[in-house]
Amino acid sequence: MIPHALREDVIALAHDAAAAILGIYDSEFAVQHKDDNSPLTAADLAAHRCIVDGLARITPDIPVLSEESAHEVSTAQRRQWSRLWLVDPLDGTREFVKRNGEFTVNIALIEDGVAVFGVVQAPVTGVCWHGGATLGAFRREGDREDTLRARAPATAPLRVAASRSHRDAHTQAFIDRMGATQIMGMGSSLKFCRIADGGLDVYPRFGPTSEWDTAAGQCVLEGAGGAVVDPQGRPFRYNQRERILNGDFIALGDTALPWRTWLDETDWHTPG
Repeated sequence: MIPHALREDVIALAHDAAAAILGIYDSEFAVQHKDDNSPLTAADLAAHRCIVDGLARITPDIPVLSEESAHEVSTAQRRQWSRLWLVDPLDGTREFVKRNGEFTVNIALIEDGVAVFGVVQAPVTGVCWHGGATLGAFRREGDREDTLRARAPATAPLRVAASRSHRDAHTQAFIDRMGATQIMGMGSSLKFCRIADGGLDVYPRFGPTSEWDTAAGQCVLEGAGGAVVDPQGRPFRYNQRERILNGDFIALGDTALPWRTWLDETDWHTPG
């Protein structure tokens, strides 16, 4: 069980990182690009420093794997970590650059490969989601906190998180097999949170994501009764492979949905 004080400390830390992000969001900021051509801004780095320094203070015995410093940690080193914080200081940097508000701060605690506690903070709205499979899921806005349950049973039309304009053929074929659907575009880990609070039902993802993209959102969704599974139906696990890339997955609010009938196994990919 995660101590209540630790939960509150991490939520406060995510809030501080969000404030650092907003301080740059409201200014004229430059955009750099990493080796993989993904964007990088001063907001990513400011949030990273805030979170890493804060976690070192709160839990000095737990190492941190953050998107912005992962290159400094060898595979052999992190594979020795049975417990770690997995952090995306600014999930959805492209959305940040577009100034559409759909970006988040992600912090997750991993124990023996299992994401046990996660916090997702939306800087622009101020909403914070937190939880875990054994903790429940909660949505906090100001002084109000609500307990979340995903929509189950989920009835047609199913509300599906997918890009309106850049949907690939695999995703479209998957959605076509679902029957009546309503497509809803959304960025970052907000998709997991919206499934957790009943606003969405399904999020299929084809193509690579990084582990810090999904861990915190998975915690919230599992706490609300949902799941994030690979093509074989296995829950996502973390820090178990040579690379920190995820394979394909489907996030579900209602785990009784017939998702296996929607997939073509030849379309799915697992990380190397």
